Amino acid sequence: MRLLFAGTPDVAVPSLEALLASHHEVVAVLTRADARAGRGRSLRPSPVRVRAEAAGLPVITDRPRTEGFADRVRDLGVDAAVVVAYGEILRRDVLDAVPHGWVNVHFSVLPAWRGAAPVQRAVLAGDEVTGVSTFLLEEGLDTGPVLGTMTETVRPRDTSGALLERLSTACTPLLLASLGALEDGTATPAAQPAEGVSLAPKLTADDAHVVWTHPALGVDRRVRACTPAPGAWTTLPDGTRLGLGPVKPRPDVTDLDPGQVRAGKREVLVGTATHAVELGEVSPVGKKQMVAADWARGARLDDTTVLGAAPATVGASA
Repeated sequence: MRLLFAGTPDVAVPSLEALLASHHEVVAVLTRADARAGRGRSLRPSPVRVRAEAAGLPVITDRPRTEGFADRVRDLGVDAAVVVAYGEILRRDVLDAVPHGWVNVHFSVLPAWRGAAPVQRAVLAGDEVTGVSTFLLEEGLDTGPVLGTMTETVRPRDTSGALLERLSTACTPLLLASLGALEDGTATPAAQPAEGVSLAPKLTADDAHVVWTHPALGVDRRVRACTPAPGAWTTLPDGTRLGLGPVKPRPDVTDLDPGQVRAGKREVLVGTATHAVELGEVSPVGKKQMVAADWARGARLDDTTVLGAAPATVGASA
């Protein structure tokens, strides 16, 4: 089939690669416009754009709501479109511009975790199994009929980044099978069940705030769910933020109060509502990520240090 591919971040690249290696013809690529990134805030093309241009494919960065966009898609003469983490909403006229529809690769087993952050929400919720669904886009939020699914175990130490990377590669056989079924007329799109619906809005900086009065299991899940983005954090006694990489639950340490720090030569432990967790890497404000024990030596912490507590008010009376 002649295909239009729509995607933006790194996780969309394996699907594009699989299509380029298949018998299908990728006619053009639709991606988000160059965005500012990095410390210099310079304009950078999306990973999908970089791969598409390397393959010599035409790249479209116009937003779908612009005048004449549906006609432009129709003029491509494609049979179907594939969407993987594109990041834009498609209007009805744009959806109707493709004969076999827009096949979306969604990183959950629908109807679970409809929305922008299905993998992060699965990790945060402690799901033991997640997966990928291919479905036909409609105007609702990830509500279209499902073409196929695959499942994947969520490993105990998975971050959302590691799990999403694994799913982005594992999903390619499912995508190709779904396109093959559309091509030969054997596809049987199935309406999503009304039961089991859950929503997966994007995680915010507030979602990434670690609360040490929560159980260690919850702290661990929150940090892994927010790695690499938006990035888990806590506060130091002076109120400044400290970024947190994945932690390690330590059920053998139960004598620390929530947020209380115990810094040794090779480890930094922090208390929670249950048992302690061991910090991995941390990101002090204005500094690069570093091993927690190295940071602790320079920060001169002691057993009276409490993370996440409100800083004392200068001049407050006893």
